[in-house]
Amino acid sequence: MEEQEIKRDWYALKVFHNKVFEIEKVLQREGLEVYFPTRREPVTGSGLRRVDDSTRYVKDSERKVWRRVPVVNSLLFVRADGEEIKKVRAIVYGYALVYYNAERTGPAVIPDKEMAIFRLVADSGAEGLEFFSSEDIVNYRQGDKVRVTAGPLKGAEGYIKRIRRDRRLLVAIEGFVAVTTSYIPPEMLEII
Repeated sequence: MEEQEIKRDWYALKVFHNKVFEIEKVLQREGLEVYFPTRREPVTGSGLRRVDDSTRYVKDSERKVWRRVPVVNSLLFVRADGEEIKKVRAIVYGYALVYYNAERTGPAVIPDKEMAIFRLVADSGAEGLEFFSSEDIVNYRQGDKVRVTAGPLKGAEGYIKRIRRDRRLLVAIEGFVAVTTSYIPPEMLEII
């Protein structure tokens, strides 16, 4: 008999008390895929003695030590099925909560495609990335829906928005977070 593949969806968690790294570690031990956008900063001086915390510090091939710094302080994403998300809620109780959908009927599911595009942009390491909460982004005018056709963000889809007098690509996970890039030349964009 064939084994049926379990459908896992992405969910967002609001984390309290700056416990993102600790909750990431706990959920990974449970066998769940966890993601939150971070940037790397070089560690120098007294910070080197904390290298043993593998979730916060990483070494590269040149033996340099980097610190992972969250770019969105209290937001963590987890990929789970219906039963696993109930277990997640029990595990993180008191330290985080699972965001609910607008109707308040259950946890808010984030589409795989939306999450993949957001991760592509957030993890690209491109210069000039800015992260916005869902409340902040509604202040900006919406433009054309586009796809990036070249460069490190090739394949990313989003909207062109004017932010602080500059036209930028905005990629959002509706209701949670958005990231904008620095200027992308028009010849690298196609309207969808």
